[in-house]
Amino acid sequence: MQRDYPLERVRNFGIIAHIDAGKTTTSERVLFYTGSQHDIGEVHEGDTTTDWMEQERERGITITAAAITCFWKGTRFNIIDTPGHIDFTVEVKRSLRVLDGAVVVFDGVAGVEPQSETNWRYAEEAAVPRICFVNKLDRTGASFERSYKSILDRLSKKAVRMQIPIGEEAKHEGVIDLLKMKAYYFEGNMGNLVIEKDIPDNLRADAEKYRAELVEKIAESDEALINDYLEGKEISLDVLKLALRKAVIANTIFPVLAGSALKNKGVQLVLDAVVDFLPSPLDIKAIKGIDPRSGEEVERHASDSEPFSALAFKLQSDPFVGQLTFFRVYSGVIESGTYLYNSTTEEKERLGRIVRLQANQREDVKKVFAGEIAAAVGLKNAKTSHTFCDEANPIILDRITFPEPVISLRIEPKTKADQEKMGMALKRLSDEDPTFKIKSDQETGETVIMGMGELHLEIIVDRMKREFSVEANVGKPQVAYKETITGEAEVENKYIKQTGGKGQYGHVKIKIKPLPKYDPEAKVPRNAHREPGFEFIDAIKGGVIPQEFIPAVEKGIREAMDRGIVAGYKMTDISAELNYGSYHDVDSSEIAYKIAASQAFQEAARRAKPVLLEPIMKVEVVMPEKFMGDITGNLSGKRGQIEAMEDRGELKVVRAKVPLSEMFGYVTSLRSMTEGRGSSTMEFDHYAIVPQNVALGIIEARTGGK
Repeated sequence: MQRDYPLERVRNFGIIAHIDAGKTTTSERVLFYTGSQHDIGEVHEGDTTTDWMEQERERGITITAAAITCFWKGTRFNIIDTPGHIDFTVEVKRSLRVLDGAVVVFDGVAGVEPQSETNWRYAEEAAVPRICFVNKLDRTGASFERSYKSILDRLSKKAVRMQIPIGEEAKHEGVIDLLKMKAYYFEGNMGNLVIEKDIPDNLRADAEKYRAELVEKIAESDEALINDYLEGKEISLDVLKLALRKAVIANTIFPVLAGSALKNKGVQLVLDAVVDFLPSPLDIKAIKGIDPRSGEEVERHASDSEPFSALAFKLQSDPFVGQLTFFRVYSGVIESGTYLYNSTTEEKERLGRIVRLQANQREDVKKVFAGEIAAAVGLKNAKTSHTFCDEANPIILDRITFPEPVISLRIEPKTKADQEKMGMALKRLSDEDPTFKIKSDQETGETVIMGMGELHLEIIVDRMKREFSVEANVGKPQVAYKETITGEAEVENKYIKQTGGKGQYGHVKIKIKPLPKYDPEAKVPRNAHREPGFEFIDAIKGGVIPQEFIPAVEKGIREAMDRGIVAGYKMTDISAELNYGSYHDVDSSEIAYKIAASQAFQEAARRAKPVLLEPIMKVEVVMPEKFMGDITGNLSGKRGQIEAMEDRGELKVVRAKVPLSEMFGYVTSLRSMTEGRGSSTMEFDHYAIVPQNVALGIIEARTGGK
């Protein structure tokens, strides 16, 4: 069986945006125009293809990334429609890791919004080429120029207009393509007829001015073109398009398009731009990984003839076929019925079925080729970030790093029958979602679930009920505080126990200090192991502690960090160095070193000026001007720092950083303060030290005043 599309005619891209900017509406138009479905689903009617979960249709938001495959002008599209709500940001991050390009959708009224910035940052981290689509230009208050300016100001100076709209708000009729210098109108059934006309006279001067800016930007990106441009030569359309494609793939230009997906204007031109300017798997740099046998860096190119390599980026429970493992093939070919080697776990599993996804519809395929995205059915031990590869040519690809949860709540089964089912359901859901964590409170024996926000945990509890038939009682949401140290300390500790016969002997000396901000690119000493939140340095010389006991020391420190000494919260951002100790020929054991290290760490942490950390949220509030004073005063009263105030059409926007502990129930109080006319969005920004007076209250509540 041969691949049905050559690699240069494949586009793997995502549709990303802030909540309510119109991603799913755009995806539905894409499916309609590409002939993948015969009618258009609407978010407000709850019948969209990509929002297929019950919770998505009820709330009118995207919760899980949906994969769809369709075809446009001889090119195969593998598209992922991602969520816009900050609580489901994991879906965007992991999707961008395996995609080659992205269409970033903006609301034509609001322009750049908080989640637009976060998604853009994820795309920057993954070096994903982007096309911008300013949507909703038919809405009252829409302004292409204002939205375009917000992209330049808040995201990138590399953005450039490739289109301008013909009219805005109720007068939005079509768009002008600045490269071709033609006007396009969308007529017929659902705008499926694209009509090319001359540019209206009243917009010709603007079009010429903006085209000159576009051509200049393209010429600047290409040394061969800049000379022709400076000499005033006319550059042909084909040459411009080729140079623009190179610049987009190199992330030096982000073209900005215009339209209204809901009113069926401009979407086909976005698809043309995806074909013309976003990369195929062949345009992307070779993927790099580590050879687990030698520890050296190796790479794989997008070719069917290279050894097989793929990355699992998402798990999903399917009520009909069980566990689905989504994976992106970077090189080689995999066939159903063969064995799949997981280099992360060094295990093999039989690959019974491979399916291609159309949201929640499945199509069985026999082979998956380089550059394709598919899902494996029924893999038992695969997790997000695991690498699949050819056993004879192993490679481990970089893991996807996920943000830590910031909110927690207690959960208990309603009946004895629910108890066993709840454990299984929580495990399945945490396998699917790496930002959803479960832990047991050792003191109370209660189960605590942690996630990215109130809505995130609400959806998890709802899914437990619907998909796993588990009824549960939940407590109030709690902030996921952390602890760290602000000073240095060195402690020596011996753990000696004689019980007659063989005793226990462990002796360590450890030094701890604050860990600088985690940087995956930072050079780490050969004797150190670093990850987000923790670094362990083995500085033992002369074998004073035998090598086989060193991992036990690290384990003891890690376990001690799980329960901090200020209020029992998990500790983070700590560098621990083991620099001295001794051993006993007979009595030394792993458990003795683990206990010695744990005790030494706790004592060192007490001396190293420990502090509480709390999550600080980036908050954006939009409201009519007359409520401005009330809102800013209220945010300041919540220990918030106002960072910016700006206009958005007739409305005012306030951006602030506010502790999460102060923001519970804010949506309700905002409605009452603004007569129901205010709205807000909130996302995690960073952890900061809790002020002393607030910390005392938290410690007292946590320890019961002990």
